[in-house]
Amino acid sequence: MHLTVEDVRSRFLKHFDGTPGSVYASPGRINIIGEHTDYNGGFVFPGAVKQGIIAEIKPNGTRKVRAYSIDLKDYVEFSLDDEKGPTATHFRFIFGICREMMKLGVPVEGFNTAFAGDVPLGAGMSSSAALESCFAFALNDLFGDNKIEKFQLALAGQATEHNYIGCNCGIMDQFASVFGKAGHIMRLDCRSLQYKYFPFDPKGYKLVLLNSLVKHELASSAYNDRRKSCENVVTAIKKYHPNVETLRDADYDMLEQVRGEVSAEDALRAKYVIGEKYRVMEVSVALEEGDYEEVGRKMYDTHHGLSKEYEVSCPELDFLNEVAKSCGVTGSRVMGGGFGGCTINLVREELYDNFITTAKNAYKEKFGKEPVVIDVVIGDGSRKLC
Repeated sequence: MHLTVEDVRSRFLKHFDGTPGSVYASPGRINIIGEHTDYNGGFVFPGAVKQGIIAEIKPNGTRKVRAYSIDLKDYVEFSLDDEKGPTATHFRFIFGICREMMKLGVPVEGFNTAFAGDVPLGAGMSSSAALESCFAFALNDLFGDNKIEKFQLALAGQATEHNYIGCNCGIMDQFASVFGKAGHIMRLDCRSLQYKYFPFDPKGYKLVLLNSLVKHELASSAYNDRRKSCENVVTAIKKYHPNVETLRDADYDMLEQVRGEVSAEDALRAKYVIGEKYRVMEVSVALEEGDYEEVGRKMYDTHHGLSKEYEVSCPELDFLNEVAKSCGVTGSRVMGGGFGGCTINLVREELYDNFITTAKNAYKEKFGKEPVVIDVVIGDGSRKLC
């Protein structure tokens, strides 16, 4: 289902005073390449998608926020002067953004809002970042005269996750939601926060996610283990190369130099991260040249690294990757932190129908369920719709 302004407005008018407000939207995101690189000071390559959050918002002349979640059929009121805010997570995002925007000097006042989203849950497309970015952009427009720069809006969303949700996330999701640009993906340097748009208009190809419907409970502790592995290797390398701050600064020769001083597991994980650094740069060149076959090859290489070196895949994701390969799909890899979620696939249009049919049937035969197909179109970032 494609979410429309009319879907949101009809619920807004019903639940509030019958007069319209302003409507804003922010997208979810995909990431073409660059996984587990953010905390290693490296690069990511996200793009905004058509799916996202739409919210209608209207100042109400009080210090209270009155919010209705259309998807969850849930309503809450909270005061902007309350230190604790609501307990329900979906409303804490809005409370947190209000508080963070106020810290930035935006004189937020009370408002009525109804909001809904069509970002598939559990697909790793960052519906939470879309929600944060939508309200950050809206509050800046309604109360701040657009004085807050885009990067500050993204950082406000990240701070909301840290301070009100308890999730110590990076900046990629909020960055992609705020800065998205139709027909382009963005290379973000997670150390300097510099970014560059790259054209992404693969004529003759489709981009599609296959959601494995797998969510592994080990993801949090396993993530911490891998982060520690990276830090262990950096500590060893720094003895010989003091300027190395993260694995972004390391190369294969440095890794070989310390191989006898770190565990085999740590060395293998560092090998993946260093390789991913080079793959992101190679994809940058391929995109500028319009060489989507090369982009696809690097996607497969990344999947191999995530599965066999970083060990964050799972049998279901590896199976979908193998099906893609057998169907002649240009590129396929696990997207996101791993242990479940989606594969992202770059498919020639003439192969698309066969790939989807084959993947559904083969996956159902092996795992007893069909993967969920999510077609992806690269879209614009946070914006006012009307």
